[in-house]
Amino acid sequence: MEKYICIHGHFYQPPRENAWLEVIEVQDSAHPYHDWNERITAECYGPNTASRILDSKGVIKKIINNYSRISFNFGATLLSWMETNDPETYEAILQADRDSMENFEGHGSAIAQVYNHIIMPLATSRDKETQIIWGIRDFAYRFNRQPEGMWLAETAVDIESLELLAKHGIKYTVLAPRQAKGFRKIGEEAWSSTEQRPIDTRRPYLYKLPSGNSIVLFFYDGDISQGVAFNGLLNDGKKFAERLLDTLDKSNEAQLSHIATDGETYGHHHKHGDMALAFCLDYIERNNIGNLTNYSHFLSKHKPAYEAQIHENSSWSCVHGVERWRNDCGCNTGSKPTWHQKWRKPLRETLDWLRLELEKIYERETAGVLRDPWIARNEYINVILRRNDENVKKFLRDHCIKSVEQNSILRLMEVQRNAMLMYTSCGWFFDEVSGIETTQIMQYACRAMQLVSQISDVNLEMEFRKRLEEVPSNVPGLQNASFVYSRYVIPSKINLQRVGMHYAVASIFEEDPDAFPVFNYTTSNEVFIRKEAGEQKLVLGVTKVKSNVTRSEKKFAFAVIYMGKHNIIGNISLDMEEEKFASMQVRMISAFEEGRLGDIIGLMQMYFGPEKYTIWQLFQDEKRKVFNFITQQSMLDLEDSLRRIYNRDYPLVMALNHNGIPIPNAYKTTFEYILNADLIKCFQTDKINIRQVERIMSELVKWDLRIEDSGKVERFAGESIFKELKRIAAEGDSYKRIERLNRLFPLMVKFNLRPNLYRSQNLFFEISLEVIESNGRTPEWKKQFFQLGENLGVKVE
Repeated sequence: MEKYICIHGHFYQPPRENAWLEVIEVQDSAHPYHDWNERITAECYGPNTASRILDSKGVIKKIINNYSRISFNFGATLLSWMETNDPETYEAILQADRDSMENFEGHGSAIAQVYNHIIMPLATSRDKETQIIWGIRDFAYRFNRQPEGMWLAETAVDIESLELLAKHGIKYTVLAPRQAKGFRKIGEEAWSSTEQRPIDTRRPYLYKLPSGNSIVLFFYDGDISQGVAFNGLLNDGKKFAERLLDTLDKSNEAQLSHIATDGETYGHHHKHGDMALAFCLDYIERNNIGNLTNYSHFLSKHKPAYEAQIHENSSWSCVHGVERWRNDCGCNTGSKPTWHQKWRKPLRETLDWLRLELEKIYERETAGVLRDPWIARNEYINVILRRNDENVKKFLRDHCIKSVEQNSILRLMEVQRNAMLMYTSCGWFFDEVSGIETTQIMQYACRAMQLVSQISDVNLEMEFRKRLEEVPSNVPGLQNASFVYSRYVIPSKINLQRVGMHYAVASIFEEDPDAFPVFNYTTSNEVFIRKEAGEQKLVLGVTKVKSNVTRSEKKFAFAVIYMGKHNIIGNISLDMEEEKFASMQVRMISAFEEGRLGDIIGLMQMYFGPEKYTIWQLFQDEKRKVFNFITQQSMLDLEDSLRRIYNRDYPLVMALNHNGIPIPNAYKTTFEYILNADLIKCFQTDKINIRQVERIMSELVKWDLRIEDSGKVERFAGESIFKELKRIAAEGDSYKRIERLNRLFPLMVKFNLRPNLYRSQNLFFEISLEVIESNGRTPEWKKQFFQLGENLGVKVE
């Protein structure tokens, strides 16, 4: 009997990008990270590419890429973010799929996902098909092969979705055991009902479709999956492995023990869950007690001998089917027991109304322009994946009957993209209509309506808001979804004028304003003048802003005066003539050079009108950046003052100390501030000055002072250690650098500092493999290198 083990991870995050900027703005709830995608990548997605297996002393003895030994899917929108924001992890995931093809006889472990996690049974036929096509195209673009399987959002299933999967070449999908309705051996007539007899999850099942096509269904082991996700099975990798193996009996039939959970279980929901997974996989392989596999590989060796029936409109996370995404069914997170979810139904009905209106406008506006508007929508994924001029031109050539303005067609396509994004399942999953996931899908609705208003005379927003008034909130002060929409969605709304204003204000602080992209907009200057007088600055310019998405563009003139700290006043104009701008330029520069700031403000009103822009109109990340810049200047001034006191009065403080006289707290505070500042600087240079670190830490001990921001020191120290290790790898036989680096670790231990050594451990492990193979290092080099391994917690054998 052949025993097979398959662990599937569904790795996915709801899209969090601002619907206009196409980037995630800062999310303070994810501190110390910029946003939740970044945080979860650090806690889960990254660690699973290089997961540690420890020995009995807690030292790393092996590092493996978990993805290469499991089955997995990544949400397309998540990988799109990762491709730009964490290319190292992104490439490691793609490499894992290539490695898995070697592990599993040509069958990669990655499977596709419906594009943006729409609940398929609740989607229209057109949206279902587009979701599948986009999911397949996105997968092929990234993994350079066609997917064999596809993950359905929340495993929500109906027959039509299975028909469309089969139509587009998908061989299988994965469902929860409770989604099985009945089963029988192929060729038999009688069905066994799962109400009397649970389905055997250890085998694949054929599902024969009404069209005559078929698809394979894998029903994962619910008990073990539940144990992994919620009941502590990841506390012990060995017990995890044994639990998987215990489900297999001595039958002659090949059996598959398999589970499916959110991939975030392995590291984000459960700290070090990736290590438990790595140990489990290694334990099974090392002891040769089961065959690790993925679904595609298993299916290539063992065709289904049984067929199954399903409960339509069922899912893995709602015992009521798919009601969690359209009704107050009772399913929620449990964090607010008194809250209702009566908002779900009217919100979906409102979006259904909007989607239908958007479809009507789309078909009307594309009539006589596109050969087939719905085929064009399906093919638009090629533009989304590569937003360049060549792809846009090809798309227009392939689908347009006649020559048209490209931005009008692109706006129509973006209407449809946002119309699907507004159905992302997370918008209904949680407890409250004002939650970030639900306001996110309302952003997509807002963006779609804005685009419609730019290509037609239809205004949908008034009716949309009216319908939102019937969507109740649990938060008394928020009343209903219309109020939520006004408070949390409308402030995010952006047009080219606001982008231009943002550029004008932000250009004051940019070193190279000519190469200053504003997220998914590009800017090009016709005129740009910057004058400085102390901390005061004046910026004048004429700039064109262009959307990288819709290709729409506008030119504007601007003037901004910076008077220090956070005092910024700016104006822009979309229709200022060249002569008028030239006249303004001469008069403003003259006033600035003569220090007549009041006159500059008066000239702004004369040339631009009364409306003004300030720092508060900047987008969140740029606003944070400017405030950090302003604060940094003030902190440098403070440091200079304290350093003068430190240098001047150090002998006096020494004398007080030697004579047993209490040192005033003001001196202690000054010394602590300066020594902490110097310690941070030690890790911000190209090379760690270990002697300086030793001196500073000796001073901290001497005066009984503390490290103020240990997290900051740990972060910078971890980055510096990694840089030093890269130099060690490049320098060859020089052991002095290793010896200096080794001196740092006892100091870290002494002050209870725990720098992030994740990347350094990975690199050390790679270097150690080369060292073992080459055997060409000096004894002193090896001695220091092995000591470094002990300091990093990596075992070299």
